[in-house]
Amino acid sequence: MDLEFYRRWYDYSRARDPMLRKTSTKHAPWYIIRSDDKRRARLNCISDLLKAIPHKCIKKEAEAVRQRRYNDAAGLRRMNCVTERY
Repeated sequence: MDLEFYRRWYDYSRARDPMLRKTSTKHAPWYIIRSDDKRRARLNCISDLLKAIPHKCIKKEAEAVRQRRYNDAAGLRRMNCVTERY
């Protein structure tokens, strides 16, 4: 990454938030995946996708309630975030 990349990154970031807000709909929402740790990001994405598939529960067990972590970027506060389980 060079200096030109960093200069353009901030322009991209400023344009990203309004684009996500305007194009995220109930029918087709955007989901934000924190990807600082790529392995955890992939596991969280797979886990969230599998959770979205309807299935019949065979055995019910008590689950600990996990708090959602949200991206701390102010522009993404109202966006859907994938729960970080790993």
